[in-house]
Amino acid sequence: MVGRAMRSTMVKPEEKADMDMQDTFEVMQVDRNGVHRMARPLVKESPVRLEVNGRNLATLIASPHQLNFLVTGFFRLQGMVDSLDDILTMGVCSDFGLARVQLRHDIPKDLRPVLTSGCGTGITFDLPGAEALESFCPPATVSYAPESVMALMKDLQKKAEGYRLHGGMHSAAVGDGERLLLYAEDIGRHNTLDRIAGEALFKGVDLAGKLLVTSGRVSTEMVAKAARLGIAVVASRTSPTDMAVRLCEKAGICLVGYVRGETMEVFSHPERLLSGKRTFRIPGITGVILAGGESRRMGSDKSLLPIDGARFIDHIYRRMIAVFDEVIIVTNSPDLYADIPCRKVPDIYYAQGSLAGIHSGLCHARNERVFVVACDMPFVSPAVVGRICAHDDNAEVTIPCSDRGLEPLHALYRKSCIPAMERALDAGEKRIISFFPEVRVSEVPPNVLSEEDPQGLSIRNINTPQEYFRLREGLVTGKDLQKGLSGDSKSSIFSQAKQ
Repeated sequence: MVGRAMRSTMVKPEEKADMDMQDTFEVMQVDRNGVHRMARPLVKESPVRLEVNGRNLATLIASPHQLNFLVTGFFRLQGMVDSLDDILTMGVCSDFGLARVQLRHDIPKDLRPVLTSGCGTGITFDLPGAEALESFCPPATVSYAPESVMALMKDLQKKAEGYRLHGGMHSAAVGDGERLLLYAEDIGRHNTLDRIAGEALFKGVDLAGKLLVTSGRVSTEMVAKAARLGIAVVASRTSPTDMAVRLCEKAGICLVGYVRGETMEVFSHPERLLSGKRTFRIPGITGVILAGGESRRMGSDKSLLPIDGARFIDHIYRRMIAVFDEVIIVTNSPDLYADIPCRKVPDIYYAQGSLAGIHSGLCHARNERVFVVACDMPFVSPAVVGRICAHDDNAEVTIPCSDRGLEPLHALYRKSCIPAMERALDAGEKRIISFFPEVRVSEVPPNVLSEEDPQGLSIRNINTPQEYFRLREGLVTGKDLQKGLSGDSKSSIFSQAKQ
């Protein structure tokens, strides 16, 4: 158990009030430098069952301090009391989560509490117990890469139109590790999950084992709802409550908080993230995405074309950052990609085509070699990239071959190519292969790539509106897309590349 409570034995009197409202948990922080253990204080959350005039009325989910004020105020705002004289007796025990109250007046027999859209109502009638939670537990084999959690959170932020327009909105999304499946906005954070659960039924989407991200705090109600859906990972931009952590531990849910940029904190079941399908990044190589083309045949910027809930360039970046420690985008319009957390560098030979883009990537890269991908290749596969990078360590250019010929926009280049490139560019040459006679070139035969990508999707580019619309209309199916974006490999490719 990661999110275990840590209690101090030395508590100053002036600190007692704060201690009553929070526990400290040991969590795992994940960032680009690895995994670190740290202490994180969390607000406490407690169920308080209301027993009024001998009748079980409801359960309040609240912070455990000064519960007498909370209970009295609840009765007042529900119209059950007007003054303290209306309360004959009251006993509140936070340890047992019980408030036993005798009111002067009878409460209506047909009382029907209204669950409002707000986040602070805290009323629930059916919090599942430990046995019920365990019955919803997702299979132990379900796991996600930390990058998938961060990517889905970024997709959630992009789609949060209501909040950007007028604020005051919560949002939530469900994904499968590769793409956003369902999305909802509402003024109540609990309602966003209800909306997703309902839409999933209408659309026949199985939520078991899926990844849920939310903009709001994760409390017990959110965990209970996620558990009923079979969700495997719940992630939030903010903090969970202490009770939410404990419920997630019982329900087999990985609970993640403070997902911001490339950092997050894991509170429960880290094995669903930290021991899942992990790839080893290839050292000594920088990933370069070329995003400076004119897109004349497409008629619009290809890198910004949407597919499966994200832009072409978003799909490419996610796969590249899973393989390489450094990824840069070569572009003369960096503002278009401000939300992608990597360096954006301009052409040195301005607007001289793809050769100039590769040249700029090599000059700006911190590593000796760069792997280049065009922004119109959304099916880039880490497994294929690994095979190319492991093919020939002595070559200055390692380039795959397909039935169309050489694929220079899905290839590996060494910095020693820079002088030959500059001579070609100075001579007005724009063809990438124009400098090849001056350097050592190693070709990767088609049969090597077909072992990882039988359909050749990884080196397929989308050049025309017709190709794009065919893709959107499903002639290349979602299943094909997932194969193209898959990082699975039949052999230890990344181990080979590391050696």
